[in-house]
Parts: sequence; structure tokens; C-alpha cells
Amino acid sequence: MAFPRRLLVEGEELVLDLRPHWIALVGPAIVAVLVAIAWVVGAAKLDGAAAWAVFAVGLVVLAWYSVPKAIVWATSHFVVTSDRVLHRRGLVAKHSMEIPLEHINDVRFAQNVFERMIGAGTLIIQSASEQGREEFQDVRHPEEVQKTIYRVGEKNKERMYRGGPSGPPASPSVTTELERLADLRAKGILTEEEFREQKARILGSG
Repeated sequence: MAFPRRLLVEGEELVLDLRPHWIALVGPAIVAVLVAIAWVVGAAKLDGAAAWAVFAVGLVVLAWYSVPKAIVWATSHFVVTSDRVLHRRGLVAKHSMEIPLEHINDVRFAQNVFERMIGAGTLIIQSASEQGREEFQDVRHPEEVQKTIYRVGEKNKERMYRGGPSGPPASPSVTTELERLADLRAKGILTEEEFREQKARILGSG
């Protein structure tokens, strides 16, 4: 599911729309496998109330841990636009926050050895807005995302100096945007599905 374009303001361009790294699903998947094993063993070796108790406990564990984690992953979007950084998650109860690019003071990332191997990490954004310091975990290729935020932030400053916040934004060509998407796909920041979705958006609005 792509980030809903109705949440963008007029003239705002979508630059990055990222799901969390797959590493965020490893814990819930392991728990789900262990529950399935417990069910199989319980069905084979237990009878009556004991077997039903194992089944009920497994359902509680899945409902309390694995399913919510999977829903958060499936509904989370880390988004960079021409004007702001947004983070949105949730299916029924939604949580959303945003940081205007002009309020961002510093962007850093943290990776341990394993995270560097799989291309994941934590992105840390320090801003002058009410949020102050925000940490985003399980971000794919955080170093490239950091560079993208800096690059878009510089373009946003140039645009504001030229015409102010309501001034006309510089519209990149379709070719430039497609080249940028292809580069992000090649670096692993965008999956093939995300590349195709954003490519279709650009071609559809071109």
C-alpha cells in the first residue's frame, strides 16, 4: 500500500516512500513459528483441556505480539517530500508526525555491524520543531536516506529564497525523476514494487 497522495499539499512532491526494513518482521515471524510448533506438539501429545489451553495461549501470543508487529510494518511509511519528513503508521488507530524540512537542524544515523551487513539502521533527526529529537528504527539504507534529506532540504531552502514558501517550486523533469528513482532502486532503498508505484505516479502526472 502506497502512501496516500491525498495527504500531500498542492505543489508538494513525493521523494521517498519507504516501508521499514524486513528485519522488523524477524522477531514476530520467529514467535509465530514457535507458536505453530507448540500447536503441532500439543495436538500430538496432549488431549482435551490441555490441548485447548496450548491453542488458546498461542492465540494470545500471536494477537498480543506477532500480529500487531506485522500490522505496524505493513502500515508504516517513512516519507520524504519536497517540503517535509513524515512518519505514519497504524491501520485503525493511526499515528502520524511530520517535520518541515526548514526546521531540521541535523540528520544522523546509527548502525551496528549486523545492520550494516543487511542495510538497516536507525535514523536520528534533530529539529527546531515541537518534536525536537526523533528516532526512526529499522530504516532501509539510512545513510542514503540521510543524504536524500540533506539534498531535498537544500532544494527547499533555494526555493524559499527565490519565492518564499508559497513561491513556485522548481519542477524536475520526468527524465530526472525517473533517473533518481532508478538510482534509489539500484542502491536498494526502493524495492521493485515501490519503484514501479512511484514511476507510475510520475508518468501519470507528467
